[in-house]
Amino acid sequence: MVRNIISLLGLFLLLSVGVVAAGDSEKEKPAVAAAEEWLTMVDHGKYVESWKEAAQYFKNAVKQEQWEQSLQAVRNPLGKAISRQVKSKTYMTSLPGAPDGEYVVIQFETSFENKESAIETVTPMMDKDAKWRVSGYYIR
Repeated sequence: MVRNIISLLGLFLLLSVGVVAAGDSEKEKPAVAAAEEWLTMVDHGKYVESWKEAAQYFKNAVKQEQWEQSLQAVRNPLGKAISRQVKSKTYMTSLPGAPDGEYVVIQFETSFENKESAIETVTPMMDKDAKWRVSGYYIR
């Protein structure tokens, strides 16, 4: 069930591979910065704070307690993050299963203490308060 919650949030990310939208580097930069800031919270075990700082869409999809339990089950065994680099970033205005809006699908190549090579997919969206906030997170 724990992996299902994270997979559910990441599902629309996986389906988005075939969806094409024009890139917009000026919008990608603040979205990447927001994703990195959010990932820092997750890296430090601040799971409740990461939920509170997520997009409203995210918070409507997953309850705070479910999110905390999911990350404890998935992230804790990986150990601390050793390195993380942006592999790709794509600005999009439409994602399967999500409302139309502004999104940046970002893939990070990440190395953890207990997993040398992982791909983290983080999808910030422009939230109603005009801030980039994470709406999806998936690790493979």
